[in-house]
Amino acid sequence: MVGDRQGDGERRPRRASNDRTSSNNSGPRRHYDQRGRDQRAGAPRTSGPGRARAAQPAADGDPRHEGPRLPADVEAKELAPDVRRELVTLDKTTADFVARHLVMAGKLLDEDPDAALAHARAARNRAGRIAVVREAVGIAAYHSGDWAQALAELRAARRMGSKSALLPMIADCERGVGRPERALELARSDEATALTGEDADELRIVTAGARSDLGQFEQALAILSTPQLDPTKVGQTAARLFYVYADTLLALGRTEEALQWFLHAEQADIDGITDAEDRITELS
Repeated sequence: MVGDRQGDGERRPRRASNDRTSSNNSGPRRHYDQRGRDQRAGAPRTSGPGRARAAQPAADGDPRHEGPRLPADVEAKELAPDVRRELVTLDKTTADFVARHLVMAGKLLDEDPDAALAHARAARNRAGRIAVVREAVGIAAYHSGDWAQALAELRAARRMGSKSALLPMIADCERGVGRPERALELARSDEATALTGEDADELRIVTAGARSDLGQFEQALAILSTPQLDPTKVGQTAARLFYVYADTLLALGRTEEALQWFLHAEQADIDGITDAEDRITELS
């Protein structure tokens, strides 16, 4: 909940570690609009032009309550093989239905997260006891800005044995519902200590954001700079870390340093996931 105040500022980058839940390699995102500004200070986006109406829970097989329409060319085989394997306990017709809705949830996650959530809910209506399905609902709700639902679904997926590292997203949801202290507690857990690679970096960003939520910008800066950032690195993780670091410096009034790190973020951002270029223009 840093956004225009201070933040993790990215434009919803993809992450490989949770690509199991979608067909187009989309993964969890942070809470930002197209310009990288945090949107959690406002109410969850549940309606409005171009937003799909959420599918309502209904009895299995009732054609009036099957959720959003599925395009004819969407096939279950588009779903990642390891996700399809988790649907083997379902009968063939149900498994195909669930898989196709999960495919659509993945396809729509970037362009229309509310529509993606409707498809994920349709899958849950048929297969609510399967971890990967609850995970998909949680991820879609997270993208859509419904932090409370995302938190409930991701927790359920973890209890059911999800194979994904969901802790960073769960901690970020705690920030989204106004509990940064709880996010910090999760960051101190044994599960958090065991995270490595991009998952550890995700939690590092979330933890710094939680400190910023509490106005503890010096502590946030210390988290982001341990280990020390290498400004020569490129890629999504580097770009996001540099961006957050720059935004934290800006909150501390260190504008010249912030501008330098926004420049590093822009140079590292080969995929265009942040609005670093715009921030550079603003500061210049």
